[in-house]
Amino acid sequence: MKVFIETERLIIREISPDDIDGMFELESDPQVHKYLGNQPLKIREETPGRIEFIRQQYIDHGIGRWAMIEKETNNFIGWTGFKFINETVNGHINYYDLGYRMIPKYWGKGFATEAAKACLDYGINQLKLSPIYAIADDGNSGSKNVLVKAGFKPAETFIHLGILHRWFNFQQ
Repeated sequence: MKVFIETERLIIREISPDDIDGMFELESDPQVHKYLGNQPLKIREETPGRIEFIRQQYIDHGIGRWAMIEKETNNFIGWTGFKFINETVNGHINYYDLGYRMIPKYWGKGFATEAAKACLDYGINQLKLSPIYAIADDGNSGSKNVLVKAGFKPAETFIHLGILHRWFNFQQ
């Protein structure tokens, strides 16, 4: 399993089928899905499909979301990283989206900002990704704050999947 990034507190690596328990804890939590359409997984057996969807992005686009592992405990705490978007969102197509999702007990500890900054650095300097954008539900102040701390600039709002979102631009 390939490790992409190591920070002070995190290991950021490929998501693997062995991450099933952590992914189910993450993806079945209603708090996690509050700003994501409120459709958490109901049964553990749905989890391998989520993992395979991400792993297929590695094959199809050479990039995909990565597991966030807390160094101190070796626990799966969520995912972060890039997704190549090849459908039109807010008038943009064929771009890299930076995202993250974490198990709630890890919220408010700076992990998302640490991961977002590290991913941006890696994406720009190692992978030479461009352009990089991000979106967040406009009501999700925590996620919007992480993006700003990571270096994104808030731009316009737009409707995506029937919900008001904020578009974020990253400029070096």
